[in-house]
Amino acid sequence: MANKKQLAVLVALLALLVGPSAGLLGISISIGTGTDCVVFVGWPRLLFLRSLICGLLGQPYTPPIWRDPPTGAGLSVGYYNNSDYADSYCPGAEAAVRTAVQSAIDQQGRGIGAGLIRLFFHDAFVRGCDASVLLQSTALAGTGTEMEGGPNKDSLRGFEVIDAAKEATKAACGNRVSCADILAFAARDASDILSGGRISFPVPAGRKDGRESFANETVQLPGPDSSLQQLQTMFAAQGLSTEDMVTLSGAHSIGRARCLFFTGRLAAMDRDYAQRLDASCNGTGSPSNMVSQDPVTADVLDNQYYKNIDKFVLFGSDAVLISSPATKQQVDVNKANATSWEIDFAAAMVKMGKIGVKTALVPGETEIREVCSRVNA
Repeated sequence: MANKKQLAVLVALLALLVGPSAGLLGISISIGTGTDCVVFVGWPRLLFLRSLICGLLGQPYTPPIWRDPPTGAGLSVGYYNNSDYADSYCPGAEAAVRTAVQSAIDQQGRGIGAGLIRLFFHDAFVRGCDASVLLQSTALAGTGTEMEGGPNKDSLRGFEVIDAAKEATKAACGNRVSCADILAFAARDASDILSGGRISFPVPAGRKDGRESFANETVQLPGPDSSLQQLQTMFAAQGLSTEDMVTLSGAHSIGRARCLFFTGRLAAMDRDYAQRLDASCNGTGSPSNMVSQDPVTADVLDNQYYKNIDKFVLFGSDAVLISSPATKQQVDVNKANATSWEIDFAAAMVKMGKIGVKTALVPGETEIREVCSRVNA
């Protein structure tokens, strides 16, 4: 009972401190057995406060889960085109996904393409590429799935595009194409479209969909305030190198970000740029307002991101890429050679798509979902 009272007082004090932004904390804590507490690394103060509550309750820090290097064993390019395997034969699968992605970008704007690339990244870093990020509920987690985790809640986009692509593949050949593969194809297609065809690559397929998803496992995702060492550790935990990390960070040349995640860094930015951002964010008064991540080529996936570092990037995790000689050298190379970065980005996307893949159908563990947002009955 004392713990409950202490927690109630603490939450009340936090509500007074953070005011209307308290809803961004996403606190979901129960007293007694089953208390769920994690520490989010590199995320702003509001998410840190949630971790503070966990610490006061005596809950331990949840470290990154280290995975084996992503080999992609069991995946193959053209997986759905092989007529020797009737259960997976669906020759129009990739074209159906491409059509869904192109239609979404045409109707909603290029930002939805950026959202699909981010959705793929957030899936890969939590449980591997098994489409767990798409689940709204599971048997063990209930509704506390990855999309409810602090880094994801109310910030991920593109779910409806994946749903549309899934329906299109089902119409073409039944339920043969996994949601995990659809997400990988969609991220590839978005990269191709947003780069004007300069970033195009074959995607090995054959992933199966997972059946579980937990909000607390989004602790695997690096945050916008991550230090260079934290970024290196969290990418290494997924079997990705520092070079992969610098390369994939270039995805921040597209998309938008909430003011909450960068207003604390305005003093370190170019003065005129910081003033424009401050006006867009109403100081710190509108933390949910959004601005483009790249002020120069906002809707193009290109190497402009590296030219923006460090005075014209939003996140501290972007600026730290020039804080070591090795990463600064890679930034300089990417800045000077667009083609080199585009080739590296394509390779890193393929490598990321091999993280933690599940390629066998195991009852109760993997499946090909009928609907991407829920497990099969």
